[in-house]
Amino acid sequence: MSETEIFRALADPTRRAILERLAGAEMNATDLRAGFAITQPAMSQHLAVLRGAGLISERREGRYSHYRIARDGFAPLHDWLGRYRDFWPSRIDNLKDLLREMDQ
Repeated sequence: MSETEIFRALADPTRRAILERLAGAEMNATDLRAGFAITQPAMSQHLAVLRGAGLISERREGRYSHYRIARDGFAPLHDWLGRYRDFWPSRIDNLKDLLREMDQ
């Protein structure tokens, strides 16, 4: 998946909350929906977006689907952040130097 698809999926606060719940354990859609003021079809749509972005996986057991975090799905996001991890420290150091010069 691309970073764009991942960021689109993560842009929605409900989907981020779903991921937070799944970070602790595998859950079915009914358990995931508990506490959310959304319908079952809305939950299904959120889960479909997260699956499409590769952030969660689904395991079928009879009539039930169980969802869990797909750790490999976060790899593109991790790689993207890694590019900026190297970028920002030097920029912040340059900003600090500039601010010191301005104070003198």
